[in-house]
Amino acid sequence: MAVTIRDIAQAAGVSPSTVSRALHDHPRISAATRRRIQQLAQEMGYTPSVLARGLVTRRTATIGVIVTTVSDPFLAPLVTGIEQIAREHGYTVLISSARRDRERELKAVQSFYERRVSGVIVTGSQLDDEYLDLRERFPMPIVLCNCRTYPHSISSDNLSGARQAVEHLVTLGHRRIAYISNRHSQRANLDRLTGYRQVLSEHGIAVEQALIEEGDGTMDGGAQAMRCLLGLSSPPTAVFCFNDLTAVGVITALHQAGYRIPADKSVVGFDDLELARYCTPPLTTVRQMTYELGKRAVHCLLALTQDQDPPPQILPAQLVIRGSTGPPPCV
Repeated sequence: MAVTIRDIAQAAGVSPSTVSRALHDHPRISAATRRRIQQLAQEMGYTPSVLARGLVTRRTATIGVIVTTVSDPFLAPLVTGIEQIAREHGYTVLISSARRDRERELKAVQSFYERRVSGVIVTGSQLDDEYLDLRERFPMPIVLCNCRTYPHSISSDNLSGARQAVEHLVTLGHRRIAYISNRHSQRANLDRLTGYRQVLSEHGIAVEQALIEEGDGTMDGGAQAMRCLLGLSSPPTAVFCFNDLTAVGVITALHQAGYRIPADKSVVGFDDLELARYCTPPLTTVRQMTYELGKRAVHCLLALTQDQDPPPQILPAQLVIRGSTGPPPCV
């Protein structure tokens, strides 16, 4: 049977309120009494109830994390970063999957709020800035990843990353460059599409809507989008992909269609997942500081719990050139 504060109070010959104060280092309790009660609690095997403490403080030392899906390899280093900083500050982490569904995301936030978590970190949000209108409904810190327009956010520099990718392809001599988007990631997709359009315009290359194909951020979506692009009367010689998973699907579709990479077609991804190095050929991609993204998201959330107002942060993105890009066949 679990040892309670009342059990310790009876053994120590003091009131339960004195035990509670002593266990929480209350200044009204003398140092000698605190030491005696804390030692007694340890000897009796007392384990404090985080849930019960949350009923008093209306907050538990817990951080809720909402991800798109636990199978997304992009999230592994991000969640690792979150867990490291959370653990260093005495917090535990609860994870919920929203599967890019607005209602599931909203229900996850509701569930975390009812469990009195200290705050929530959301990745791949389908609500984005709408959280500003939900502050009265969920009065707790909420931090978003990769939503630069939200006041409490940690983002990669998606615009700069996209510009680096497309500039690289233009420098190689490509003029028919496609972009495969992700309809499920509004903010990041908009920034990457904007970077793509900017670089083409700056080089006097017409932005053709036919070369902007919708994807869904998955390998299957990338393969399907690439097959559509290959069906054009004048297919692209290079493809910039929303993420690495899309790029892997693109490479697979190109191989199946008999194209050589990069001799016939060049492919660029975004994220620099571990698998990018093991593609055939290894994938040129834009590296995100994903682990650091997770760490800074927790620091931002903890600052909010202390009534501070940290500004949004944008982390640099860097092009990593590997074997999937080269000059177009005609050069």
